[in-house]
Amino acid sequence: MNNAHEARRMLRAHRYGALSTLSIKFDGYPFGSITPYLVDHDGSLLILISTLAEHTKNIQRDHRVSLITHDQHDPHILTQGRVTVVGNADPEPKREQAGLRYLRYFPEAQAYLAMHDFSFFRIRPVAIRYIGGFGKIHWINMENYAVVQAATFAKHEAELLAEANTRQQVVLQKMLREHHCVNQAEVQAIGLDCDGLDVRSGEQIWRLNFPETITGPSLDVLASLKMGG
Repeated sequence: MNNAHEARRMLRAHRYGALSTLSIKFDGYPFGSITPYLVDHDGSLLILISTLAEHTKNIQRDHRVSLITHDQHDPHILTQGRVTVVGNADPEPKREQAGLRYLRYFPEAQAYLAMHDFSFFRIRPVAIRYIGGFGKIHWINMENYAVVQAATFAKHEAELLAEANTRQQVVLQKMLREHHCVNQAEVQAIGLDCDGLDVRSGEQIWRLNFPETITGPSLDVLASLKMGG
């Protein structure tokens, strides 16, 4: 696994980050805010933001942004893993399609989607800085970061999730016990991508990584689910 894949996996493993935009009010000074995000199949980031928010006003003036997330389970701040995405944030025209996937991860956002002043923006990365720990610091090769089969994964994700939730419950429960020491009877797969599977148990989402990045979605992936750490 290369550094680009590690950075993409770290981004997928977390749900919020510090978003920096260029302030209109303060003449281009960086303006930071905490924002939930979802990594889509192609590695871009989806955010749901209000037109009333300061960061949205800034983005509408200048779409250049950055977002940093970190290993939120590691108490050692200076040595923990983190990823900074530098990119362009633009309105996402496929609101309904984006909403279907986003709400599986953030069901509480249903109320925001019902409001006309909330819209999806997509951050397309132009550069990524990855710190995997002490001494492991890299600017990522963006060609390695890109997901070639992103559209195919997006097309078949719902089918594969239905398969996982109807016929692979025992496997999902087993993976949660083995990799996260979670013993739950009710488990729901909410997202599948080239790097792994996201599973909801109660109000918690757990990331289950594939041992290697897979090149295409297949029911075989779930039928013989052998996950990495």
